[in-house]
Amino acid sequence: MQPVITVGLDGSPESLAAARWAADEADKRNLTLRLLHAWPLLTPEPARGPSEVDQNYWAKRFVHTARAELETLHPGLPIIGSLVADDARKALLQAASESELIVLGSGGLDAVESYFLGDVSMPVVVRAQRPVVLIRAETPVKADAAHPAPASRVVVALKLNGSSDDLLDFAFHAAAAREVSLLAVHGRSVPLHARVPWGVDHAVAEEVTRDAQQELSRILRRWREKYPQVDAACAIRLENPSSKAIVQAAEGAALLVVGRRAHRHGVAPHLGPVAHAAIHHGHCPVAVVPHD
Repeated sequence: MQPVITVGLDGSPESLAAARWAADEADKRNLTLRLLHAWPLLTPEPARGPSEVDQNYWAKRFVHTARAELETLHPGLPIIGSLVADDARKALLQAASESELIVLGSGGLDAVESYFLGDVSMPVVVRAQRPVVLIRAETPVKADAAHPAPASRVVVALKLNGSSDDLLDFAFHAAAAREVSLLAVHGRSVPLHARVPWGVDHAVAEEVTRDAQQELSRILRRWREKYPQVDAACAIRLENPSSKAIVQAAEGAALLVVGRRAHRHGVAPHLGPVAHAAIHHGHCPVAVVPHD
């Protein structure tokens, strides 16, 4: 099977926004787009019969409508429509194993209004062995003269311990494909020894920030050399909780990239606090990348 980006469709505004984002991404990467609708009640196609009694009418319509729109927006983009008679969660996890990337609609905190987020998205995010991108329905980005929306950059959240190669490779590749800058952000809580009765000991905070900045610059050095066309900057944010700093840094960004420890045998899959906060509180597209 040719390399594909798969998007899950359910007819909701979030899934249609995901399909548009996935089509743009497939165009940038020169990949095929797969539109997947999974429903356990799909019936086998009859050999013949009137279309008005087709029990799969709505499932076909979801895919056909999205495909028609995307073919107009992206002429020449290879698009595959796929109807699967299976539980959506199982079908998406299977699709994730066959795809370069899987894209899902997300309702953020409005889980009841999102078909994928409550019942499907989270299990796929925590179990998929490939990156998963979550897209909300388009909303206007708030900005003002004092705080312009940095929509021309990719933001990646980094820890300073452990491997971050898969995360950085994805983030730098995304920034290069979009011809935008990259901001690597490390958020951490204000250390205990920096807390004083009147607030924060700025000397201690500056020392912690400076040491972390040097380590972050060291981690980025190899990736700046590999992607010289990407203008990459780094930032240390001291905030309680630290995940709040990541969400704030990504406000209005083109993409927020966060990591998730790859599932290990005997360990229940889960999301860390940064990924969890990004999914539920971030307003830009969020890519969750499994890594060692």
